[in-house]
Amino acid sequence: MTVSAARPVILDGDPGHDDAVNILLAHASPELEVLGVTTTFGNVGLERTTRNALTTLELVGAGTPVYAGADRPLLVPRLSAESVHGQSGLDGPLLPSPTRQAEDLHAALFMIAAVRARPGEVTLLPTGPLTNVALAFRLAPDIVPLVREVVWMGGSVDVGNWTPAAEFNALCDPHAAQIVFSSGVPVTMFGLNATHQAVATPERIAPIRALSRREGASAVGEVVAGLLEFFAEHHRDRYGWNGGPLHDPLTSAYLIAPHLFGTQAMWVDVDTSGGPSTGRTNCDVWNLSGHAPNANVAMTVDADGFYALLTERLGRL
Repeated sequence: MTVSAARPVILDGDPGHDDAVNILLAHASPELEVLGVTTTFGNVGLERTTRNALTTLELVGAGTPVYAGADRPLLVPRLSAESVHGQSGLDGPLLPSPTRQAEDLHAALFMIAAVRARPGEVTLLPTGPLTNVALAFRLAPDIVPLVREVVWMGGSVDVGNWTPAAEFNALCDPHAAQIVFSSGVPVTMFGLNATHQAVATPERIAPIRALSRREGASAVGEVVAGLLEFFAEHHRDRYGWNGGPLHDPLTSAYLIAPHLFGTQAMWVDVDTSGGPSTGRTNCDVWNLSGHAPNANVAMTVDADGFYALLTERLGRL
């Protein structure tokens, strides 16, 4: 099998400020070949997350196809996070209106077709609830051994951010997350324990804003700075931090510059009990369960290196 120099990826998310930055980073990076952007419910409802994906691509003139997917979890009631991302899901700076619509094909069906077309090559980068990925695996079990890797932003080795036990993306659809972790597909997990190391402080935002002040530069730097500043407001209020963590772009950055991250192989099980720990990603850090690892879990992040990479890549757009 010949693997392309650029890794084929599908960006699956619920944009969302940090999802939007992930879309931009992936499109600015020649190491990645973005086959499509798929959307799900999550930070806001599906109609708005799909519009936000189209809006983000419009900002940089990218014609990448967008496929809308799940509008609800497999079994549990739907959650949303307008309190973090605003009513639109991308509150903050002025953004362009999309000039095109999503494709007719459902996101899960697009994933199935893309993986079958390039067996062993395609990496899925979900940065929201794992519903679309779980649907694809259930509808077409034959693709499971054909997926190169799933790199997911979600879960946590330690505490949650939506309940004391659970991170938002995992809590949105714990049954879907359990399907993916038990599938046998290689999974890399970027949980809160890692993403909270990458806070977008004013000192890290300033060089991003400065990108738009160069002669002939695009508005991307100014827009991203505005997104990050709005995103910071919630985190200052809740945690007292001097900025918001850029969760989702760590997934693309991991594929572009893996040396910036430290991971540990471990067994991960998702709580689907319906009790107070529902949605918790139980991570066997010390191999106490005796189960073989089913995931690589991000543990360390070179935050300065990540922001240097992000700033440099945004400057290409």
